[in-house]
Amino acid sequence: MDSLTIIAAVSIFTAGITIAIGGMMPSRGEGEALTKAIESVARQPEQANQIIRLFFIGAAVVESVAIYSLVIALIILFANPFIHLFTK
Repeated sequence: MDSLTIIAAVSIFTAGITIAIGGMMPSRGEGEALTKAIESVARQPEQANQIIRLFFIGAAVVESVAIYSLVIALIILFANPFIHLFTK
């Protein structure tokens, strides 16, 4: 097995782990935030608009982590800086 094949295999494995962890943790956080938002609206229905607005802002921030993970995985797969070291 040549070095280019090893680099490609490690890149694919690393991208898979990156997107798995980077997708799992933000989705768990969003689920917990949604649970707390629903509980808060149930306790204080007059504050529902403010609670929902804060939930959407928090969900957007948490979702950005998943998007960063996707970008990192795509960079690892398609713009790996270590490929050029072994293709000479």
